Amino acid sequence: MASAFWLVVGLGNPGSKYEGTRHNMGFMTADVLAERWSLSLSDHKGLAKLGKGVMNLEGHSVKFFLAKPLTYMNDSGNAVASISAYYGIEAEHIVVIHDDMDLEFGRIKVKAGGSAGGHNGIKSIDRSLSTNQYARVRMGVGHAQRGPRAHDNTVDWVLGGFNPDQRKQLLEFLADGADATETVIFDGLNAAQERFNGR
Repeated sequence: MASAFWLVVGLGNPGSKYEGTRHNMGFMTADVLAERWSLSLSDHKGLAKLGKGVMNLEGHSVKFFLAKPLTYMNDSGNAVASISAYYGIEAEHIVVIHDDMDLEFGRIKVKAGGSAGGHNGIKSIDRSLSTNQYARVRMGVGHAQRGPRAHDNTVDWVLGGFNPDQRKQLLEFLADGADATETVIFDGLNAAQERFNGR
């Protein structure tokens, strides 16, 4: 029987050297949700920090797990597959929050399915779940300069921090990402897309 729980996964890399980098947008948004819903996260099999809670909005309550994989980005799928299998959570009840270089900083796009767009965390989850039919909250971080060192530039970019102007907007952006995640869960994917994708 399918679980009534939702699983919200914020993607990132563990460790202080990655804190506040573009690639950790998922972790940072998960932290906003943890604070909002008074969750504390503890270890799940060494694969993720995991918390369990209830969201209450306008008379509706939803039970959910919030996860921050500890596997490093490229193996995020191991953590997601382990949690979803252990608690019997179907892909349709999974929301993954991640950085996206195809969107300008501050833009959010909500989708389910489709291409991983070169994002190694999403590729790993697609492989481990054997499906891409879960919801994704894509948090725009802009992209690196193209050129002869394109791959190195991309790595440096996603593992780099935000400029002063972006840092000023970051808290509001992360709150929007948390709002988008809650909208998927309470109002459905289409409602979240209408509300956030056109901004």
